[in-house]
Amino acid sequence: MHSAPVWISSLALAAAGGWFAATMLAGPAISKQPRFPQLTMDQLDEKQKPLGEQIMKVSSVGLGGPYNPMIRSPVLGQRLFDLFYYLRWQTSVPTRLNEFAILIIARQWRSQVEWFAHAPLAAKAGLSADIIAELKEGKRPAKMAEDEALTYDFVTELTTTQKVSDETFARAKKVFNDQQIVDLTAVAGNYVMVAMMLAMAEETVPAGKEEPFKMGEK
Repeated sequence: MHSAPVWISSLALAAAGGWFAATMLAGPAISKQPRFPQLTMDQLDEKQKPLGEQIMKVSSVGLGGPYNPMIRSPVLGQRLFDLFYYLRWQTSVPTRLNEFAILIIARQWRSQVEWFAHAPLAAKAGLSADIIAELKEGKRPAKMAEDEALTYDFVTELTTTQKVSDETFARAKKVFNDQQIVDLTAVAGNYVMVAMMLAMAEETVPAGKEEPFKMGEK
């Protein structure tokens, strides 16, 4: 008896084991064109080049990551760059906690570029390797200082429940001043927007670098 055609077998497997099982039998996917081909400095026009020069001075991914789509709207891109600059280098939130907040958003969104860029910065700023590793696994880190636990709970509560409880806000007032609470909220919201930009543009880590989050992982 002849075996069933491959497509029939695939359909049967899909019915039994779901879409994922069926797609595992498929051949290699055809590489699609990038949504936004990577720009280089020599491709920028007169409106884009001043922003590009600013980006190149501070970016760990050059004109990649969120900057690749952003620079296509140079006026917006400049406004966002100025916001990024404040929220990265002039914010009132201590760098260790600021980078922790960014990583919390990166983990929620499984944002390859955000995690790739900011995990080393968080470690350099003093966030422990254990906290980074547990967060990457999708866990609430077990051993956090009071300010780290507050940062985790504040950002997570705000982004997942769309509110901050009185209890959490009271904890925040004991750890942060008013400006720091506002700045912490802003950095979380900003990096949700960055994650959205990256997801929309299907941006990933630089060529030859390993993506932090593997397919199939939660």
